[in-house]
Amino acid sequence: MQGLKKAMGTSNDTLILTASGSGAMEASVSNFFSMKDKVVVCSAGKFGERWAEMVQAFGLDPIVLTEPYGSVVSPERLAETLGANPDVKGVFIQASETSTGAAHDVEAMAKIIRETPAIFIVDAITGLGTMPLKIDEWGIDICIGGSQKSFMIPPGLAFISVSPKAWAMNSNSCMPRYYFDLKREKKMADKGESSWTPNTSHLIALNVALQYINDLGMDKLIENAQLLAKATRHAAAALDLELFSPNHPGSSVTAIKTPAGMDSGLIVKGFRTHFGAIIANGQGSMQGKIFRMAHLGYFDFADMFAVIAGLELLLQQNGHAVELGKGVAAVQKVYAEVAMRQPVTT
Repeated sequence: MQGLKKAMGTSNDTLILTASGSGAMEASVSNFFSMKDKVVVCSAGKFGERWAEMVQAFGLDPIVLTEPYGSVVSPERLAETLGANPDVKGVFIQASETSTGAAHDVEAMAKIIRETPAIFIVDAITGLGTMPLKIDEWGIDICIGGSQKSFMIPPGLAFISVSPKAWAMNSNSCMPRYYFDLKREKKMADKGESSWTPNTSHLIALNVALQYINDLGMDKLIENAQLLAKATRHAAAALDLELFSPNHPGSSVTAIKTPAGMDSGLIVKGFRTHFGAIIANGQGSMQGKIFRMAHLGYFDFADMFAVIAGLELLLQQNGHAVELGKGVAAVQKVYAEVAMRQPVTT
């Protein structure tokens, strides 16, 4: 648990739950609010919609700031909403909206929210390890992570950091809760125990992953994801493909539009069939229109060379004119500009 706090870069209480990341999302709703509390949800994709569904399920009163898939909610729009609604108790966002490849301006939003009584709840399940998130410095009150993303182990553990400001709201919350009772979880965690049956194998794996992350440095893990995302964007341009979120690209995943008339499912299926590789289709209304390539954790440039080479072949197979090697060359150029400047040691 100390290793997790170090990796996340926070002095706030940090808890580990046996659940998927959505369990920590639910806990952030049920532990800090009461029925009919007014909250703001920033929704610009499938996971923003999940926030809206969760707060409604628990009887909160949400103001949902919606933007089209591929876009983000601007800090200016959030500031205007909070100014008009001084009774808002919390703001919910995704740091990285994985369904679209877009990233919110968490730092700017945090600056606005910390001047209000509201707490700031950030789903950083794919944000941690792919973008800077200075939890204490910026004032992120609840930061949520998941084991299967940049922490590189199977799904089954959720992480949640809780600020003093959030704990103060917990004292006044009267929402029903049982399994996800964070106050009870903290009491047990302070004794080195879990309130419920722990996922022991995952905890052992997490300990190894955290040793790797903390030896490498979270900043280096983030830099790697950002470079892979940059290289992927350059490759897409070289192959005459359009990014789905060109104005707000994140580094956890890159979403790319398929050429006109081509179903993205052909690319997804082609990777699995020909290369034994898994990429993701679009979600919701974007299914069949985009495909998504991840850059989290252990992924490195050797993976990216292979993935882009495979993409070229699949595009060619499905009728999109491709000069083979052009996308790979774009990835190689990014790699050469960064990594090849480093001296080779033996």
